Amino acid sequence: MSPEITEHGVKSQFATLRSLPAVDRYTPLGPHLAVAPTVSVVIPAMNEAENLPHVFATLPQWVHEVVLVDGHSSDDTVAVARRLRPNLRVVHQRGRGKGDALAEGFAACTGEIIVMIDADGSTDGREIIQFVSALVSGADFAKGSRYIAGGGSDDLTFNRRFGNTVLRTIVNWLYGTRYTDLCYGYNAFWARHLPLLDLDCEGFEVETLMNIRAARAGLRVHEVPSHERCRIHGESNLRAVRDGLRVLRTIVREWRRVPRPVPVPAAAAAADKGAA
Repeated sequence: MSPEITEHGVKSQFATLRSLPAVDRYTPLGPHLAVAPTVSVVIPAMNEAENLPHVFATLPQWVHEVVLVDGHSSDDTVAVARRLRPNLRVVHQRGRGKGDALAEGFAACTGEIIVMIDADGSTDGREIIQFVSALVSGADFAKGSRYIAGGGSDDLTFNRRFGNTVLRTIVNWLYGTRYTDLCYGYNAFWARHLPLLDLDCEGFEVETLMNIRAARAGLRVHEVPSHERCRIHGESNLRAVRDGLRVLRTIVREWRRVPRPVPVPAAAAAADKGAA
C-alpha cells in the first residue's frame, strides 16, 4: 500500500464502501482490510474444559459468532466456554458423535460463512482468515490440508498417515477429485451450501462425507494449507482402525448412493418461474 495512504484515509475508504449498495456492512480485520460476509465458527466439544482457553485465545475477535456444541460433557466445558466468550452460543447435543454434533451446530449458525474447528487445540483459529479469504475469492468450500505447501502435522502417526493416504486415493479415483487430504477437521463453506452437504452421519467420517458431497454437488473446492498440532490435554476419541473402517464404509455407501434432489427455496423457485 502506498505510504501516502494513512490510517485515516483507510477509514474513509471503509466509510465509502459502507455507503455503496453492494456492500451494506463490513467487519474490519485490521487497519487495511475488511470482510463483508458474517462468519460463524462451530466447535464440537466433549470434556474439553482444559483445552478451551487455548482454543478461544486463537479465535479472531471479528467472527460474527462462536457456536459451541456440547457433547454431553461431564466437566466444566460449557461454564469455561461461557466465561471465555460471554456472547457464546451453546448447543446441547441431543445425539452422539462428531458428525451429529457438527450437523446440530451448523443448523444453529446465522453467519453467511461457516467454519468448523476442533476443541482439542490441534487446529489454530488464527488460520480462519485463510479459509475466509478462499471463500470470498470464489471458492464454495475451503478444506484444510496438512499435505500442501504451508501445511503440516505434529500429530500424524504412521497408521493415521497411511490410512489417510489409502482412503484419499480411493476417493480421488472414484470421484475424480484431486484432494491432498481427506480426514481433517478444519473446513469452511458458504452457509447457503449446507443443504447440498446434507449431513447424516454420526462419527469421525463426517469430514470425508463433506468432501465427497461437496465434489458430487459440483462445488468449487479450494484446499487451504493448515498445520495440525498435538492435542493439548486429554485423550482423543479417535481410533485409527475403527474410524478408518467407518470412513471406508462411508466412501462405498456414497458411491452407491443416488443423490437426493435438494429442495429449492420458495423465493428462488418463484424467481425462476418469473424469469421463464
